[in-house]
Amino acid sequence: MSFGFTSTGYGRQCKRIYNVKFGRRFRTKRNGFVEIKITDEERHLIAELIEQLRELVLSTSPEGSVDPSIRRLYPTAYVEDAEQEHKYQRLMRDQLLERRLAHLDVVESTLRDEELSPETLIAWITSINDLRLVLGTHLDVSEDDEPAFRDENDQEQQQRAIYHYLSHLLGELVDVANN
Repeated sequence: MSFGFTSTGYGRQCKRIYNVKFGRRFRTKRNGFVEIKITDEERHLIAELIEQLRELVLSTSPEGSVDPSIRRLYPTAYVEDAEQEHKYQRLMRDQLLERRLAHLDVVESTLRDEELSPETLIAWITSINDLRLVLGTHLDVSEDDEPAFRDENDQEQQQRAIYHYLSHLLGELVDVANN
């Protein structure tokens, strides 16, 4: 049985209601810049996560093994050929690391800004996605995982809540970039 509900099934939603209910955090301005409306707590959390990710990626050597939680940041190019894979990682890891660190620096330096340039928005999207990938890998999150937050003192549940927050934030950033 289908009820045929659509996003406009009851008419257009008032923007004021949407902003109160869903707290629209990013809005594209006429000049192409993106207005940011995130709380100080969110900015503080993102700053802490950025610093943790920076420490983690800097602790990985191109010659050594990769921390399992960041393996998705350095994808395998040669699954069947370990020697080729080692050469590839040695060649590409520094470039990937440099770009990643540059994006983290941009986010960190613009965290208190009220608007982002289109170029800065890309750095935010990339960094939030990297944070989400690392945390999701650490937690072994799958597509089927449903958020269930029963015990606020459980560290893994707190990390899962942060993962879901980052997922939502990333979705908002991508939406505003596509508009």
